[in-house]
Amino acid sequence: MKRTTAAPSPFNGIHVGIIMDGNGRWAAARGLPRTAGHRAGVRTARQIVEAATRSPSVGTLTLYAFSADNWSRPTHEVGALMRLLRRSLAVESKRCLQNGVRLSIVGRRDRLPASLISAIHEAEAVTSLGRNLHLRVAIDYSARESIMQAATLAGGESLSRERFSHLLAQVNHDPFAIRDVDLLIRAGGEQRLSDFLLWECAYAEFYFTLFM
Repeated sequence: MKRTTAAPSPFNGIHVGIIMDGNGRWAAARGLPRTAGHRAGVRTARQIVEAATRSPSVGTLTLYAFSADNWSRPTHEVGALMRLLRRSLAVESKRCLQNGVRLSIVGRRDRLPASLISAIHEAEAVTSLGRNLHLRVAIDYSARESIMQAATLAGGESLSRERFSHLLAQVNHDPFAIRDVDLLIRAGGEQRLSDFLLWECAYAEFYFTLFM
């Protein structure tokens, strides 16, 4: 991997991370298929992004959309999620452009379908000039794997926290240096990080709720 230096983030305001959990359970409680819960999750995510865009205090928003562990879900559910993510990027990137939101997808890309990778590249290019909010969506993301890759990339280099944050940004395809999370929210009732932003959440405040 080529060594590059991530740029300082131009987005002022706090960094909010959200683990969007419980979509499947939400659907099951209503007698609906799990995919209906995922579609409802997309609608909720849209409302969250719109609220963050209006807030003068939020500069960066990171949403946990698909973890590396999610590949173990049933094949039909994973396929439906990949299609939903691809369609959502096409629709939501237009909303992001209209509202000055820069969209970045963080996580691995080598295991994603080619059609989704293409949609990611297009969405990131279309929204690259947004300055009202930096929206980061984590897809095929694992914080522990990212930390291991960044440590390997360092190659024995003596690192500062800032330098390591730059390396984490590089392995996660993030154009900006990693920012600490100020507030971590998890829906669905669980009270754990589930391999999400472990480095960035060192000093975060946590808020757990049953449903968003």
